[in-house]
Amino acid sequence: MAKSDILKGGRQAFRDQDWQKSYAMLIAADKKAGLEPGDLELAARTAYLTGKEDEYKAFWIRAHQGYLDDNNIPRAVNCAFWLGLILLSGGDKAQGSGWISRARRLLHDFGGECVEMGYIRIPQALQCLSDGDPAAAHELFISVVTLGTRFKDADLLSMGQLGCGQALIQMRKITKGTALLDESMIAVVAGETSPIVTGIIYCAVIETCQKIFDLHRAREWTNALSQWCEAHPDLFPYRGQCLVRRAELLQLHGDWQGAESEIIKACEHFSKPPLELAAGEAFYRYGEICRLKGNHAKAMELYRQASKRGFKPQPGLALLRFARREIDVARAAIDQTEREKKDPVSRSKILPAYVEIMIETGEFQAAQKAAEELGEIAAVFSASFLDAVAARARGYILLFSGKPAAAIVQLRTALTAFTNAEAMYESAKTCALIGFACRKLRDDDTAKMEFEAAREIFERLGAVPDLKILDTVLPKKNPGGLTAREMEVLKQLSTGKTNKEIAADLFLSERTVDRHVGNILTKIDVPSRTAAATYAHKNHLL
Repeated sequence: MAKSDILKGGRQAFRDQDWQKSYAMLIAADKKAGLEPGDLELAARTAYLTGKEDEYKAFWIRAHQGYLDDNNIPRAVNCAFWLGLILLSGGDKAQGSGWISRARRLLHDFGGECVEMGYIRIPQALQCLSDGDPAAAHELFISVVTLGTRFKDADLLSMGQLGCGQALIQMRKITKGTALLDESMIAVVAGETSPIVTGIIYCAVIETCQKIFDLHRAREWTNALSQWCEAHPDLFPYRGQCLVRRAELLQLHGDWQGAESEIIKACEHFSKPPLELAAGEAFYRYGEICRLKGNHAKAMELYRQASKRGFKPQPGLALLRFARREIDVARAAIDQTEREKKDPVSRSKILPAYVEIMIETGEFQAAQKAAEELGEIAAVFSASFLDAVAARARGYILLFSGKPAAAIVQLRTALTAFTNAEAMYESAKTCALIGFACRKLRDDDTAKMEFEAAREIFERLGAVPDLKILDTVLPKKNPGGLTAREMEVLKQLSTGKTNKEIAADLFLSERTVDRHVGNILTKIDVPSRTAAATYAHKNHLL
């Protein structure tokens, strides 16, 4: 096949978003007679989208040099910008800064007007956001939007709107900020932006929404990102983030099995170069699921993996120590983390655990102060979910400071919001606290109902530590409604004994044991004695 035909096929495959095919054909054309700068750019983009780190760098460098040789300074600047931005986002600060500096110098020497004037302002604006100067970032992003509009560049315009929205949110102008996030997403959903920019905006919008506890928006855009990723199975840079965000939402809404499946895939995905740095959060999220399910050893190992990749595993690690009754260690860890976290978003994730641990150590004043701060942060973000977290924290404090009636008022408020958010674990945890408050008021009937409602959810989730707490106040519930005698038969059956042997051991007739075994298989919905034994082992019934 002639080079021209291969090139034509590679370009068409890129337009069709078949990036693996596009990359293969562009590589083939390059081997035949080399590529022009424009096709080198295409090769760089396909290499990036399919996770070929060394290749995308090499192609962008070649494209950059080719444009310089042709005296096409704006396109050379564009290549340097993307190289710099991607390297910076991947943690290669020295190389990334070097390419951005080169792009700025070239643009300054060029002296003319071009769309790259807008692109080159984005890293500076992002640095302002990172440094906690959202006003300066907003001003820069406004100029980006202006240039995007002027040059009719959908990528630049959408990234500018995204940045303006993030800056406004950091300035606590939440409604205006989220409106701009939505506007940037409109271009994405309409297919107006390039694939790389599409992924950047998806991930940034979802992460921002989750940071401010705008769970409805986070869920809507996460679903959209998932559909986009599923439509492009060879897509590499964004698929892992998609899995992490999906896992968070699945966990929140009570599908812990689905969340674990997604987060395992994210850990595997991010552990491949060049995205190992991003694996820290994935390992932490996996550790959180394991901690809540009571698998403490595995959770600890996952927290270590997260820390190894530069992600501080808090407050999960402190809560794990707390669950193990290593109170002093948990207290020291949460104290240190609380002192380190300064911005409202980070503090909102730390303070609930801080309240819980402070109460255990009798530091009610510190817990009260933290709960009040949670309420203030919730008010700033207009976040009903965070309002619920703050109300539960207040209820927690009131309960353990001897004011159960006042505690119930706060806990009921929290439960309503958690229920509306379909936050199953949070709802169950709040029900349990209401049960303990009712018990202190000697309202045993209501306490029992709240405990049973909590236990039903904890059983469905597999929240073993929480179930153990409820076992102290409720008789342990047998699976499938098995009777005490049926439980005895199941235990005997699981050791491999025949019905005749079970009958002899339990002083029953063999016919009675036959009936019990039949009832057991029906109630726990398994087809055989072997399956019943497996069920018993799996559910720790022996």
